Amino acid sequence: MADAAAAPAEGAPKGKGTKTLIWILGLGVGLLAAGGGGFWWWSSHASAKPAAVAPPSPPLYLALDPPFVVNFQAEQMVRFLQVTVQLMSRDPQTIEVLKGNDPVIRDQLLLLFANQKYVTLSTREGQEALRQQALQSVRSVLGKVGGHSERVEAVYFTSFVMQ
Repeated sequence: MADAAAAPAEGAPKGKGTKTLIWILGLGVGLLAAGGGGFWWWSSHASAKPAAVAPPSPPLYLALDPPFVVNFQAEQMVRFLQVTVQLMSRDPQTIEVLKGNDPVIRDQLLLLFANQKYVTLSTREGQEALRQQALQSVRSVLGKVGGHSERVEAVYFTSFVMQ
């Protein structure tokens, strides 16, 4: 009788465990497919509607005329530096504030240019460093007079002559 209890009943269906396993695997594959399709739909629709970003305004340039001319010492010789400078912003109000404060900006840039070394300015890296210092100087003046200093995006040297 012990053998009869361990043996399956004659009327019980064979392979019931296999059918359950196939059903569970089918359900898993279906859920994965549905999840993948949902992710694809979400990602394609989320990227289809980018946030509205206004295109940047065109750049506005302000030439600081006349050119800057300074002299400085270089190994027992007097050297001259002539620089033509233009400021760039995309904000018309910032350009107007810069125009209204031209004497202060020119004063700061003259002091900056006169304190340079010939050896430094004779390299591209030295000229680029001077350009960055000039940008910081202009931004500093703009901040002191109530303007938005970050709105001056660049300082350009359109002429740079050393003798």
